[in-house]
Amino acid sequence: MTAPRSILRRPAPRPAAVRRSLAAAAALPLLIGVLGACGYGSQAKNEDKAVPVAKGEKIGGLDEVRIGYFANVTHATALVGLQEGFFQKELGGTRIKSQVFNAGPSEIEALNAKAIDVGWIGPSPSINGYTKSKGQNLRIISGSASGGVSLVVNGDRIKSLDDLKGKRLATPQLGNTQDVALLHYLAGKKLKVDATTGKGDVTVLRQDNKEIPNSFKSGAIDGAWVPEPTASKLVADGAKVLLDERTLWKDGKFVITNVIASQTFLAQHPEVAEALLRASVKTNAWIKANPEKAKASINARLKKDSGKELPAKVLDPAFKNVEVTDDPLSVSLRDSAEHAVGTGLLKSPLLDGIYDLRPLNKVLKAQGGRAVEDAGLGAK
Repeated sequence: MTAPRSILRRPAPRPAAVRRSLAAAAALPLLIGVLGACGYGSQAKNEDKAVPVAKGEKIGGLDEVRIGYFANVTHATALVGLQEGFFQKELGGTRIKSQVFNAGPSEIEALNAKAIDVGWIGPSPSINGYTKSKGQNLRIISGSASGGVSLVVNGDRIKSLDDLKGKRLATPQLGNTQDVALLHYLAGKKLKVDATTGKGDVTVLRQDNKEIPNSFKSGAIDGAWVPEPTASKLVADGAKVLLDERTLWKDGKFVITNVIASQTFLAQHPEVAEALLRASVKTNAWIKANPEKAKASINARLKKDSGKELPAKVLDPAFKNVEVTDDPLSVSLRDSAEHAVGTGLLKSPLLDGIYDLRPLNKVLKAQGGRAVEDAGLGAK
């Protein structure tokens, strides 16, 4: 199950964009660039005061569990689970402390610094964080979402996928999940792009999700390969969907968000991790059974986290394009790592042992569900 081999190129950057690209390249560790996730929220926020009150017995005697996520529709499980109280109900008297992140690297840093215990995050930062720690810092313990990524363009400038040469396309971050996907796609189209600078047959500009809509309106970019709700925001501003990334994957499924936990936390508080996974599974089931209520819940949480709700013309298509799932879609993560290596963004990824799906499968079995697979990459 591999996506067609192609790479998305970047447009000739303008001065500000060039400065951003150079700064990003300079900050690049293992990944030639930082393998981040796609953020749409603010920088990490302080403790969330809006979660339901912790009541009852503390799970395993633990006072609090610290979780991180993005204010993204692709993080619907975290948004709804917090807003509707599914997590707090399972945790009883163990209090939730949450932080909102804008990108994967900062969330990985928080996990490494023991500032969070569990996080919703994309596959690329998960792989990069695990590799940089030599397999010592995290495990992927569940899936969360599939899909929700599109190439959206100015229809006057780009009529078809054969019109990408010479154009300027944005991704949320150098080396992030969408950046890898774009570069891989462009390579398959025989379009050459320098992975670090973004220069080539297509110019790839790395911009924050919050900046991309303004760049599109001003004409600074011709399109973008972005997650929800940024993709639907661009469409609302007049862009057209040129390619839905789901069409590049077997059965239209690929991991966009998974759940990670620190190995120390898993070892010391397995019952708390299991409680969170029970809540995650129940949240995903509730979202599927109550789509309209789920959309309202997502918007309520986004307003608390970022101060803004999404208009229906953005939220409705964004929600439709994202599928919540307990399955981590491990084969797609493995293939994403291969794509990153092929583009030159990632060197010698470590994947063995990145998953520990035993607690999740225990929860799924107890609820009458089917076990999920780790593609041979599970912890022994």
